[in-house]
Formats: sequence, C-alpha cells, structure tokens
Amino acid sequence: MAVNLEGGCRVSAVREGAPVEAGTLRIWHRIGRATGAQAISLRVLEFAPGISPSMRNDECDEILYVLERRGRQTATIQIDRHGYDIGSDTGIYIRPNEIFAIDNPGPNSVIIISAQCPDPDRAPLFVAPLTISSDAPQLDRPPLVRLSDQRAQPTADRWYRVLVDQAIGSAQVTQFVGSIPPGRAPDHFHNYEEVLFILKGAGRMWAGETNTPIGVGSCIYLPKGQVHCVENTGEGELRLLGVFYPAGSPSVRYDA
Repeated sequence: MAVNLEGGCRVSAVREGAPVEAGTLRIWHRIGRATGAQAISLRVLEFAPGISPSMRNDECDEILYVLERRGRQTATIQIDRHGYDIGSDTGIYIRPNEIFAIDNPGPNSVIIISAQCPDPDRAPLFVAPLTISSDAPQLDRPPLVRLSDQRAQPTADRWYRVLVDQAIGSAQVTQFVGSIPPGRAPDHFHNYEEVLFILKGAGRMWAGETNTPIGVGSCIYLPKGQVHCVENTGEGELRLLGVFYPAGSPSVRYDA
C-alpha cells in the first residue's frame, strides 16, 4: 500500500493495484497528477514476449529506462520508423508525439520505467502498428544512452551518471542513476519535481520528520522544495534511478 509522507512525498511498490492491459503490455501508473504530482509521472511498463501495441507519446517528453532485459535474444524498441536494440540499464528519449513499440523475442518480459513531463494525465494513446523503414531520415544521434557508457560524476561520497538530458534532445527533463553509500546524508531540497525508482539496496525515505522503508522496486515522488533524504540502511550500495523536471544537474541541492 502506498505511504504518504510529509509535504506530499509518496512511496509505493512497483506493482500495486491492477494494471492497464493491452496485448503484450501491462502498465502500472505509480505517480502522476492523479496521485498529487504537479507535472511529472512514473509508470511501470511490462512487455511480455511478442510485439507490443504501438503507443503515441503525448505533448510531452517521455523518458524510458530499461530496467530488466534477460535472455540471449535482443529486444528492439521501434521509435517512429527507426529500430534500436535495447539492453538493461539503458535510458531512452521519446520526443513529443513520437510513436514507440517493443519487439520482445522472449522468453522473459522486458520491464521499462517511464516518466512523462508534463504528465498528460490520460489513458495511453494506442495507434496503428509501426513499420521500420531503411528510408527513414537519419537522426543526428540515437535517442538511447547506456549506463555503462556514461562517466560517473562524483559528489561528496556518492556518484551519479546522467543518461538523458539536452545532449540527446530533452531540454525539459533530466534522467540519471545515482549511488548512495551506507548512512544518511544531510536533509536537503531541490527546485524541481522528482521521481525515484530504487534499483538496488534498501533504506529509508525521509520527508521532513516522517519516513518509511524503501527497497528494490520502491517508487518515490518528491514535490518541488520538499525537504528529504534517502538513507541507506544496508551494508552495500543503494542505487536509484531519478528523473526530474525541469531539467538541471543532479548535484544541485540546497541544505535544509
């Protein structure tokens, strides 16, 4: 069950509630305007083997992160008329009104975390199937960034790696992966709205004087200006995926 903390901070589990289902796709809406967010969303997309329904992005930036891709065969994301191989720990930028689908040869599901900014706050827009074409106009840069290709940026006793930002076309949103060592950093706040997804480890999410346990799969919403802290209560690394709006640097924070 979702937990509401001070100031509107919200923590929920990855597959709470009934998903929206369409063909090979299941969607869990975790964060959005319907849950109190101002302009950001977080959805969990699960693609079973096969070709998924095609979805048209709304008038927003959509940022994807391939959470889990297991198996020897390569899955493909189709964006408009382009096809790209995808693997785990890959950030993907979907431009406003672009259409995308996943071709998953199996045998396992592909799990993708999606954030839309600003949140359109409506049902997914399913459209006619895509066709990949070799005649499609070439892009200056593919809209994919692999975590392993990004340089770690140190900040105090932790690091972050930016995946999606204006370098591949998203001037509105920043997506990053961050690493937090055991312990609790000082409380702080940001001048942006943020969603987090816990990739590894366990800890506690603090918002002001309130807190709740978090672990792999926890989905977290942080309102703009909310004093907070992610505490790592384990002995190893706590790793998280973060997306914030408007765009900026993950290293910019203000002490409470």
